[in-house]
Amino acid sequence: MRVKKQKRHRRAVRFYTSCFGFRQPFKVLCDGTFVHNLIVNRVAPADKALSNILGGSVKLFTTRCVLEELKRLGSAYSESLQAAHKLMIARCDHEDKKSAEACIAEIIGENNPEHFFVATQDFGLRKKFREVPGVPLIFGLRNALFLEPPSAFQHEFVKTSEEQRLHATELEYKMLKNRTKSTSTNEESGHSSDENKGPGEMQPVKKDSARRRMDGKDRPQFKRKKAKAPNPLSCKKKKKDVNPKPSSDKESNAGNNATRSRSRKRKRSRKSKNLTEMDSQ
Repeated sequence: MRVKKQKRHRRAVRFYTSCFGFRQPFKVLCDGTFVHNLIVNRVAPADKALSNILGGSVKLFTTRCVLEELKRLGSAYSESLQAAHKLMIARCDHEDKKSAEACIAEIIGENNPEHFFVATQDFGLRKKFREVPGVPLIFGLRNALFLEPPSAFQHEFVKTSEEQRLHATELEYKMLKNRTKSTSTNEESGHSSDENKGPGEMQPVKKDSARRRMDGKDRPQFKRKKAKAPNPLSCKKKKKDVNPKPSSDKESNAGNNATRSRSRKRKRSRKSKNLTEMDSQ
């Protein structure tokens, strides 16, 4: 049961915050009957109990007319009067003293501009505020506190206000009509001036075209990218010749002479060896 109760309260608070702009800390306007119910059932501290219901920080208010009404009720309500004095006092603009019900109704007005949660045990007052948009109601039942779900009237009020936001108002509709008329008259005047001019007459160059040309000149001209050489690391290296050919005839002749000299020296060495062998014999 507790979980269902908390879900109902969260749903109701979400409705008032999203549709009517209620914000934390929530302001709760208490009358004498609600304060007396808290004292009789020992619901303390009251601000903590209300913050658990609403899921946020809370400020408790009352009015001077409520305090005067509790004074008139006598000693039976002296304890509740002391508790009411501890609450913050909401400003009521009327000079003459009124009943607590009339005072709270005047503060709430037609659309509850101060975003008050009204806490009362008076069933007639709760029934009256169900027909006022954006007025959440709190009441006590023994030692438990409850937040009433939004009434059918409040749901219908939210739907109609959303539909009105989607549609254009009379002033906006008239403004759109005037704009369309002015644009059509300007177009007709431009066509008539073009027809009056002869075929040989030169038409003046528009400033917009000249501005566009100037803008084209001032714009930075981007250079095209040229084709680059291939990456040298990705290319294969050229193979070098192991036996390069001589560059000229002189180099070839010099090489032949060197080989001949080497062969002659070798022949001489062989003859010397043969002569030494003959002498020894």
